[in-house]
Amino acid sequence: MLISKNSVVEFHYVMSEAATEIESSHSGEPMTILIGHNNMLAGVELALMGKAGGDKVEVSLTPLEAYGEVQADAFQRIPIKHLQGARKWLPGMTATVESNQGRKQVTLVKVGRFNVDCDMNHPLAGKTLSFAIEIVSVRDASSDELGHGHVHGKGGVHHD
Repeated sequence: MLISKNSVVEFHYVMSEAATEIESSHSGEPMTILIGHNNMLAGVELALMGKAGGDKVEVSLTPLEAYGEVQADAFQRIPIKHLQGARKWLPGMTATVESNQGRKQVTLVKVGRFNVDCDMNHPLAGKTLSFAIEIVSVRDASSDELGHGHVHGKGGVHHD
C-alpha cells in the first residue's frame, strides 16, 4: 500500500542538523501519524507520499519549511506558574506553555522569583533539519481516526 492522504504511517526517524543528531525514535516504539491532518511537518509528510512499508526516505527542510526563522522580537515575560515541564527552572531550559494559539515550547532566558523572560521562538527555529526515515508500515485510517484527525491505538492516542 502506498502512502496517501488519510494513510496511517508507522515509521522510525532520525532528525539532525548539520550532521548532528537531535532526536531519534530508534530506541523506542516507531512514531505513528495520520497523513494529511497536520500531525507532522508538511515537508516530511510530502516526502512520505507515494512511499510504502520498508522504504527509506531522506528529506531536508529549510527553517521556513520547518519551525521558521528566529524572530528577534519574540520575547515575553510569563508568570512561572504558567510553565509546564519542571519544578525548578533555570535559564536555557525549555518549557511548555498554553497560549491562545495552543501549546508552545519556549526557551527560558532569565528566571526571576515570580516571572520568567522567555524566548517564544521554537527551540528548532532557524535550523535546517534533515530527516532519515524508515517506513515500518502503512494502512488505511479507520473512520474514527479520520473523524478525530489523529491515530488511535498503538503509537497513537490511547483511550482507556
